[in-house]
Amino acid sequence: MSDTRSGDSSEPPRRRLPRATLSRQVILEAAERLATREGLDALTFQAMGREMGAHPTSIYRHFRDKDELILELVDGLRSRSYGGKLEATESWRDDLRSLAHHIHEHYLRYPQFALEMAARTTRRPMEFANVEFALGALERAGLQGDDVTMYLRVFGNVVRSLSSMEAGLLALDPGTRERDTLAWELEYRQLSADRYPRISANADRLNAIGDPRVFDAAVELFLDALETRIAARARTAAEPADGTDRP
Repeated sequence: MSDTRSGDSSEPPRRRLPRATLSRQVILEAAERLATREGLDALTFQAMGREMGAHPTSIYRHFRDKDELILELVDGLRSRSYGGKLEATESWRDDLRSLAHHIHEHYLRYPQFALEMAARTTRRPMEFANVEFALGALERAGLQGDDVTMYLRVFGNVVRSLSSMEAGLLALDPGTRERDTLAWELEYRQLSADRYPRISANADRLNAIGDPRVFDAAVELFLDALETRIAARARTAAEPADGTDRP
């Protein structure tokens, strides 16, 4: 079935790009414009061909398929947001906190891509740089062996999950987003104190959806818990096997 449009004379036909001008960068820029405007579901090679004024099959000379294109786009956006900004310091906590906030700000900058960014493994330079940086921070925290990779995964899942949830709110249509936001500001305050006494007692203090302090608190909870666990393991390792005090 043809994907070309017919019967629409209100929109003049796009002028096709000369073949030599089509490049990976031109395609990625067109993909970003299209996905930002219409969502990732609209990102087809046919739609991109219309966006660029190029034949859809010409895209295959630069990208194997849509999946390769999306992974390249996701990693490129990540590099644009904070590429070159990850520099290790003497504080592992500061480094993990910095990485968490870079990722969080990136998700909020590109909410239309949040799900792909959270779920996919791009296997590309910026992702490798993130993993290397986080591993270094966790090792300097005092973790060893399997613990390093376990907490790398926990840290990544916590940060990406929270970031994608907030980005998902921004990606909603304005009407839905406003209704959800107002629910916490208005409807929760109107609930019956007899039926919902705890909600009623805390209604004026409920944090709004997207309150930046929530993400900050989650990151600090993770860092505190990790530091506590590392200290506990260090104490256990220092204890003699027979339970007696060492001289």
